[in-house]
Amino acid sequence: MKLEKSITIINKLGLHARAASKLVGTASRYESQILLNRNGQQADAKSIMSILMLAASQGTELQVTVNGADAEEAWHNIETLINNRFDEAE
Repeated sequence: MKLEKSITIINKLGLHARAASKLVGTASRYESQILLNRNGQQADAKSIMSILMLAASQGTELQVTVNGADAEEAWHNIETLINNRFDEAE
C-alpha cells in the first residue's frame, strides 16, 4: 500500500536533532519505505542526517510518502508524533 500525505511541523524548534531522532526511531519500527519531501528535496525518514538536511523549521509543510505493507500504521504513528510536537514541552 502507498500513502501520500502532507503534514506541517508545528513544534517551536522544528525538526531539530532530538525531534529527528524520535522520528527516525518511529520510522525504523516499520518495514515500509518512508520518504519526506520539502520543496523537491527528499529525505529517508530512517536516516537522521537525511532528515536534518531538510532544515524543516516550525511551519514547514512536508509531503510524506509511505510505501509498504504496514504503511497505514506507520503513517498513523508518524502523524501522531508530529502532531504531539515530538512530546516536547514548549
